[in-house]
Amino acid sequence: MRRVSLQGNKFTGLDHQPDGTVADVVIVNAAAVSRSYYKGSYDPNARRLPTCWSKDTQRPAPEVPDNQKQSARCMDCTHNIRGSGEGGGRACRFGQRLAIVEERALKTVYQLQVPASSIFGKAAGKSSMPLQAYAKFLSGHGTPSAAVVTRISFDVANVVPKLFFYPQRPLEEQELILVREMVDSDETLEAIAFDVTPHNRGGSPFTVTEGFTIAN
Repeated sequence: MRRVSLQGNKFTGLDHQPDGTVADVVIVNAAAVSRSYYKGSYDPNARRLPTCWSKDTQRPAPEVPDNQKQSARCMDCTHNIRGSGEGGGRACRFGQRLAIVEERALKTVYQLQVPASSIFGKAAGKSSMPLQAYAKFLSGHGTPSAAVVTRISFDVANVVPKLFFYPQRPLEEQELILVREMVDSDETLEAIAFDVTPHNRGGSPFTVTEGFTIAN
């Protein structure tokens, strides 16, 4: 699985983004929002399983060992309280996996792990939308994300990677045909599959029906 790294506020791992500061892609599918909690200081480079995690942000996943479950429900967990984590955030972190293809290579799928700071919040403008605000923007215009080229950029005011999303252009007919083939391909489904192994840490305003649509 090809994965995109956000370290150092640069996109690395993509083949056609030369300077790494922006990525012009098509979002072909997305997982649901998930959560993961790491006991002790969080190290994004540490190759270890989370202590506790949730596939639906409501309850610990069935695979979490009983002695590692932090609460029966996520809403009651002390790690869900703002300030419980570093920097004033929650110790149990939200995340979302996207399956994306580059504008210049529509048949090569990459996994992009979107951090919580890039999922929630209000848009500061058309070019400064977190993921959920972007999904609502597209939905309000009757446009599925798989029908447009999306530019993803970094909030330069943040040291910790924070992403913004906004539409660049609609896809042309031939591009749409290629993207529709990728929506439920094996590579796409692998990219959004829930996985807490160290290589894929961590959704969604996006749901798949016929082609690709966005739920409100």
